[in-house]
Amino acid sequence: MNKSKLDGRFELKSIEENGIFSGYGSVFGNEDLGGDIVAKGAFTESIKNHANNKTMPAMLWQHNPDDVIGKYTKMAEDEHGLYVEGQLCMDTVKGREAYALLKMGAMSGLSIGYVPKKWEWDDENYTRTLKEVDLWETSIVTFPMNDKARIEDVKSLDDIKTVRDMEHFLRDAKGFSKSEAGAVIATAKAALRRDAEEKAEKEALENLLTTITG
Repeated sequence: MNKSKLDGRFELKSIEENGIFSGYGSVFGNEDLGGDIVAKGAFTESIKNHANNKTMPAMLWQHNPDDVIGKYTKMAEDEHGLYVEGQLCMDTVKGREAYALLKMGAMSGLSIGYVPKKWEWDDENYTRTLKEVDLWETSIVTFPMNDKARIEDVKSLDDIKTVRDMEHFLRDAKGFSKSEAGAVIATAKAALRRDAEEKAEKEALENLLTTITG
């Protein structure tokens, strides 16, 4: 089973000395640099399945399955996004490191490991809207795909309509050099091309199967 990753900002609301924290692991309606948008309701079925099985998505460090750094105690969708509550394991080195970095605001990246179940592809804008995902894990990460382009105010996305707009945003608002901005945009374009190629391949296989089975 092919597991994907969705990188984004982690909106930390609070963190206590015992490692208990709360925040938003995903915000609805925001397009990441890979062209993915999470729709409201995308996590509903997965959350319900975890509840029925009395499980929770794993809390990992940098997507490493050997580095479990705590556990999530609550996950729920609201109007804003995926609200999470959890507790870092302060008896582990990585758990204490994560706590210290989150506490001082030096780390705020979250990346979700999931299997896409339902989605809609926008051929005009080259975006994929995720309608339903099977959520496996959520990792606290140092460098999500859009680390330097982390948007603190969602409204600032409204002004970004073209690749040139994105380059100007990265350089003017975030202090990127021309080469750094180009590297970020190149990564985004490559991700979009991969998605487009996968879609084309799937359609070709479906057409071939239809022809064969007639």
